[in-house]
Amino acid sequence: MPNKEAEGIRVLIVDDQKTMRKIVRQLLSQIGIENVIEAKNGEEALDILNNPRVPDPDVVICDLHMDTMDGTELLNHMRREEGLKERMIPVLILTGDGDDLIHDVTLQVGATKVLTKPISAPDLQREIEEAVGFTLDS
Repeated sequence: MPNKEAEGIRVLIVDDQKTMRKIVRQLLSQIGIENVIEAKNGEEALDILNNPRVPDPDVVICDLHMDTMDGTELLNHMRREEGLKERMIPVLILTGDGDDLIHDVTLQVGATKVLTKPISAPDLQREIEEAVGFTLDS
């Protein structure tokens, strides 16, 4: 796998809980990723993803259960809408929901991987590296 500087990675965190966005941001910081954008639901995330002035994230880390638009709905838009589906941005679903059926459905809708909370910084780094296809140098 090729290497890329962690500080060059762009991540979009989508979670309706401010505390959880802060925790994920701290985990990313531990692995050297500082270029982070946050959205509080799928609708906000779509606005960011469809904004031509905002560079595409290398990976999206998204909660599953959120108000307004949840992770599954966001994935549906990302994998089916013209202009978004071509970009195939990796989406890591980070959820507290341990239901295997829900995980399977989420993968079928287009998640790159479903991760269960809590997660450590090294585990998150490994999953990001797998999703983006290169090793992070911090």
